[in-house]
Amino acid sequence: MGHKTRKDVIHSFQVNFFAMGLLNTFPWDSLDKELTTSETSDIIMDILQKHEMIAAEPLDELYEALGKLMCAQEEDVCYKTYFLPTGDAVSLAENVALIAQGTTGLVTWEAALYLAEWALENTHIFKSKTVLELGSGIGLTGIVVCRSSSPTKYIFSDCHQTVLQRLKDNITNCLTNSDSNSASVSVEELHWENVSDEQLQRIQANTIIAADVVYDPDIIACLVKLLSRLLNCKVQENHPEVYIASTVRNPQTYDCFKEELERAGLRHVIMKDSVAQVFPYNRASTIEMIKIYV
Repeated sequence: MGHKTRKDVIHSFQVNFFAMGLLNTFPWDSLDKELTTSETSDIIMDILQKHEMIAAEPLDELYEALGKLMCAQEEDVCYKTYFLPTGDAVSLAENVALIAQGTTGLVTWEAALYLAEWALENTHIFKSKTVLELGSGIGLTGIVVCRSSSPTKYIFSDCHQTVLQRLKDNITNCLTNSDSNSASVSVEELHWENVSDEQLQRIQANTIIAADVVYDPDIIACLVKLLSRLLNCKVQENHPEVYIASTVRNPQTYDCFKEELERAGLRHVIMKDSVAQVFPYNRASTIEMIKIYV
């Protein structure tokens, strides 16, 4: 029997439907082979609408089939390419969904793009430094810093296992064998609430950065506590520099973060210099960059 085309599959469904065939006689196997999940859902929705037009009660099996399709995962990973001012391309594996596998860390958020743009204009802050990034996500900011700013060492960090694996893959694809990258790169599993003093001493960061880590009131206290510990880990008698970029989605949460900083004896200053937009994203959101110090 010849290969069925998409048109043939749809026609088979229509014939079965109008012949009032039993659902288990429908060519479901052909759907899996010839159509995407979205197209299959459209066919079932079409059958349900025809039931409604004739005021018939749709069969439970139709709803069950649609439910399974709605829960079925399409290919949830895509590749996004970001071009640097040099013309260099950074291609990252990202999730299509904003929230997946219990985390928001599998996509690139606006503040990470903004921080990367700021880094491109402030390469002197990272040059010949050991840089620690908190909540690296899938790695755009750090990859841009390593490509453009010549840090001595760059430590990516996160706590979610799926994010860490995606991060490692992106680093391998974007930094390994990169002629412009001379930095020593590593990935740390860093849980903010229980980082050991030994781990912080081993990291020995001159510069700490983070983007879009101020979004949940429940994690603000442990974030600020970690920042306080990091700022008091002197490197060659100097306190590290800390820069945080945030998309201010909830002003109350962001104010809570600043109040917690004050309670911890940490001061901050807002970085007001304009930053040229390099990457395509919506700049309408309020994004604020601050420097934190003791």
